[in-house]
Amino acid sequence: MSLDTFIEEYHRVFSRSSRTEYVPTVIKEAYNSVVIDVYGRRYIDFSSSASVVNTGYNNPKILDVVEKQLRKLIHYTHIYGFNEPALKLARKLISITGVVNGKVILGLSGSDANEGALFLSKAYNRRTYLLSYVNSFHGCTLMAAKASGIDLSRRVVRLLGEEGKTIFLPYPDCYRCPFGYTRGGCRLRCIEIVEEKIDELNGDVYGLIIEPIQGDGGIIPAPEEYISELQRILNKWSIPLIVDEVQTGVGRTGRWLAIQHYGVNPDIVTLGKALGGGLPISAIIGRSNIMESLPDFSYSFTLSGNPVASAVALAVIEYIEENNLVERARILGEHVVNELKGLMKEHELIGDVRGKGLMIGVDLVKNRETRERAVAEAKKVVWRSFELGLIVFSVSGNILRIQPPLTIEEEILDEGVRILEKAIDDVEKGRVRDDVVKMVKGWGDY
Repeated sequence: MSLDTFIEEYHRVFSRSSRTEYVPTVIKEAYNSVVIDVYGRRYIDFSSSASVVNTGYNNPKILDVVEKQLRKLIHYTHIYGFNEPALKLARKLISITGVVNGKVILGLSGSDANEGALFLSKAYNRRTYLLSYVNSFHGCTLMAAKASGIDLSRRVVRLLGEEGKTIFLPYPDCYRCPFGYTRGGCRLRCIEIVEEKIDELNGDVYGLIIEPIQGDGGIIPAPEEYISELQRILNKWSIPLIVDEVQTGVGRTGRWLAIQHYGVNPDIVTLGKALGGGLPISAIIGRSNIMESLPDFSYSFTLSGNPVASAVALAVIEYIEENNLVERARILGEHVVNELKGLMKEHELIGDVRGKGLMIGVDLVKNRETRERAVAEAKKVVWRSFELGLIVFSVSGNILRIQPPLTIEEEILDEGVRILEKAIDDVEKGRVRDDVVKMVKGWGDY
């Protein structure tokens, strides 16, 4: 079957609401940080399959755990009975997240983890409003979508007639400040807005959900002073702080959780994506008084706590610990950021480089003064990188999302950065044809 025929068949059988696409490649196999398509072409993967394979593709230790657990027990439902892998995983999650008096709910995806966190927070204090952020993304289930400020989610929620009790705050974006301040001259007006809004509502807020580094909204790290002030305000009103670590968690940012960069203790943490090393699993870890707010058995899934997925998630955490990958993410991330910032001297298309650990955003702009988003140019860079042997995705229309596996070999990481520079150079010099913009669909364009 030709590539065009294969893709046409995909479009014929899969609903467009379940997927998008960046580049036309059919992946057959993968090893650590490299994927191989059905024609034998090799690509360095800077996406980790949407920040999922933090421990690399086909990690031998993870494969060994999968095989051993499959031979012992594929499934016995955790919601009616008990299994050992689920218990070991839950204890480990409480340990690495540091949630005080923590309890755990296991699920299947980041969406259902955030959904459950919102359910629990609402049940806990029975208040009316949720606070979230412009350009946030928390998932595709109903409450998670209603909590998401990204344009696609807002359109879906409006289509379903579910607009309502979520109030969206300006995210503390130091590159594109919503209040027009320059970096270094900020007065933290964004945190004043939070306090004013809660005062206006007389504290009738059941939770605030935040990504410590906004992911699909543009790889935007919140400033440290913002998060500490945020917790002070929420504590004053006894409003739960819900931290969405679906994309940022499991060592991605150079800490187990991104919120740990800020010295803040959240009330609820959600995990997904990288937790299962490629298998579907998620987790809500929260204070026991919040986690016990719903009736018995009221937020459960037949396949949650699956022994294979649970055993693999535990193996992912142990592998990261044994190989010091959290610290490795920090060190390699600093290296990549320095390399990319060095490229800014030669490439005007790069407006900003930001992130923590191996969660890095390259902000492409038409003009550094106006900071106008270079959306078409970003799509061309994605396409040209693909042609040169690098998989890289974009978010927010113009932000290149650099999230390779934490296990990526240093020489392959450097090779990927060189390919990316070549792609940017080719776009700047007009060497990439215009029609590829229509082929790189992506999502989150503004």
